[in-house]
Amino acid sequence: MKILVQGKTQGVILKSQHPINFLGTVDKKTGIISDKNHELFDKSIKHSILVFPNGVGSSVGAYTIYSIKSNNTAPLAMICQKADLTVATGCALANIPLVIVTDDEFSSLQTGQKILLDTKSSNPITLL
Repeated sequence: MKILVQGKTQGVILKSQHPINFLGTVDKKTGIISDKNHELFDKSIKHSILVFPNGVGSSVGAYTIYSIKSNNTAPLAMICQKADLTVATGCALANIPLVIVTDDEFSSLQTGQKILLDTKSSNPITLL
């Protein structure tokens, strides 16, 4: 596990097995996944712990992450398998905690689980 943006929060996991293109997939005003081809279509990422493999697409996606934070429609934290520049930059700008996990850790996290994410803890992810 690698911590890219520190923070502490708790919430319910919303997980995708597919990468997210923040610029083309997330409505900045509502935080709802607007891409009909994405498995999270019509779901809100607002106030979730968003778990997904990685981000894809344009570097402008980092601005989208910042925008959803400014619009109060952002996830509480993000957990990914791979660190990509778009998500890392967006989370850093928006001060959204970001943790990179191993494949096994990723597999163990499921939609609906309530977790405590505390990047300063010896065990940063705790199931509640």
